[in-house]
Amino acid sequence: MGAYERVLDVTQLAVCPSHPGEILKEFYLSELAISITDFAKDIGVSRKAISAIVNGHKSVTPEMAMRLSKAMRTTPQLWLNLQANHDLWHLAHERKEVFAKIKPLELAIA
Repeated sequence: MGAYERVLDVTQLAVCPSHPGEILKEFYLSELAISITDFAKDIGVSRKAISAIVNGHKSVTPEMAMRLSKAMRTTPQLWLNLQANHDLWHLAHERKEVFAKIKPLELAIA
């Protein structure tokens, strides 16, 4: 078994990982009773930008991840990983037939 086989492959999960906007809304904004408008103002972005993320219509970019991490005392990697996991799952399930045609290379590992 190779090292990569021991790592969780989110594309194999039965259920899609949560969009980072769901996490932001449920575990931060709702828990802290902060409105989208106030939060957007606090981190220097538009209410529309936060609303789009919270509603799953917009992805978390590296810049937004930095803003979220500073405000929420997390890391930017947390927000980017949440987004990547969500995106990879969707891609793997929506384009399954495309990726099924790709054959793994036979690598000689010393």
